[in-house]
Amino acid sequence: MRTSASITRKQKPAQVKGVGMAFSVGGIGHILNAAQSTFVGLLRVLSIPIVLSLGLASGYTTYYGMAHFITDWIALIVTVAVQSITVICSLELAGMHFRANAVRYLATCAALLVALCVSVSFSYFQFYEISQKDDLVIDRHKAMRVAVNEYLDAITKRKAEIMAQQQARVEEAYKNSTSAFLGTQSGMPEGYKNNVGKGPVWEHYNQLYLQSQADAKKLAQRFGELDELISVLRAKMSSFTVGPGSEASVHAAMLDAFQKVQGGFEALAAEYVAAGIPAPVLPSFTELNRPLEPSFAMWHNVSLFALACALMVDFFTVVLSYKLEFSAPGPLNEEEKELAYTGLRQFSEFTINRDDELEILIEKTELERARRFSDWNRMFVVAMLLNRGYLRKVNDRRVEFAPNLYPVMAERMRMQPPDESPAEGELRLRQLVAKKVYG
Repeated sequence: MRTSASITRKQKPAQVKGVGMAFSVGGIGHILNAAQSTFVGLLRVLSIPIVLSLGLASGYTTYYGMAHFITDWIALIVTVAVQSITVICSLELAGMHFRANAVRYLATCAALLVALCVSVSFSYFQFYEISQKDDLVIDRHKAMRVAVNEYLDAITKRKAEIMAQQQARVEEAYKNSTSAFLGTQSGMPEGYKNNVGKGPVWEHYNQLYLQSQADAKKLAQRFGELDELISVLRAKMSSFTVGPGSEASVHAAMLDAFQKVQGGFEALAAEYVAAGIPAPVLPSFTELNRPLEPSFAMWHNVSLFALACALMVDFFTVVLSYKLEFSAPGPLNEEEKELAYTGLRQFSEFTINRDDELEILIEKTELERARRFSDWNRMFVVAMLLNRGYLRKVNDRRVEFAPNLYPVMAERMRMQPPDESPAEGELRLRQLVAKKVYG
């Protein structure tokens, strides 16, 4: 007996310890489940302001792009409509099935697709401006440099042509002077032909030769001055930087140097009867740094980055709206919860479908048809829950639970006895429906 008592006394602490461990494990599990449920609930709650923020962001970019093509107030109304359709259609798609109503499902998908196309198309302009703004200003700067360099190259070629013409005049004058000295110049009087020496004819042609040399020297000097102006222009172009740090004064100095080059060359071309060169029209500092104006020409050279940004905002809006699965206008009161629980218990065929949702066959069974059973009360409950968003229609014969209906049923199951007979349930359902209808 002592041994038994001692064994019993030794076993009791072990039993108490085991109960304590079970209680501790159960308590930790309860805490973990509560923390997980709270975290998931907070994420679902935070999804609403996130969706609204994404809708506002997408709406702003859509309005920005649309306002460049139509009136502001019309663009604002269309933008609000587009973003509302995007969110509403995403929410509706989360609560419907193609088999339940194919026409409505396809119409909702078509409306969502049209809204997304409008939103992405006009949002693209905003993201294109943001992503391509600096590149566009740099391209304008490069285009200005290319135009100026082409103009200077054309001046260099024309200068070489003028110099070649002047050198030909000098050589022709020298040839005539030499012929006059030797007396072989054509058109000389008979008394001066074949007479070698400096006569009146030679003096005339020699004067022309000296004048052509002076003109060539003067032309070289003028071209030297023009080359100095070109050097100043190139230096001003090199010192001018484009972008936020650029200075308007440097750009103005560059334009002044360009105008001096243009004026100097045009004066030379007019003096030496040479064909002029069309000068490019250089943009002002404001035009060079003007903001990008959206136009449909932006679609000719599509920016994949801008398009991806526009798609990304609307994609997140649709996904989060779809995952909200929120369609009930408000929670069920206690009477409606009791009515829903009692009504749904009158059905006998329940299955778990491919979406891991509880699915109910809502049509009468063969036995109920044989008994001519009236299922108006329970169908009223189904219609009410469908209308409130607690049930989803799978097809004409089946409905499934929405996520917000499971907690309601779990609460009622804890409160109601599970051994209620079908007759008692039908009677209580009639009483609840009558109370719901007549208050």
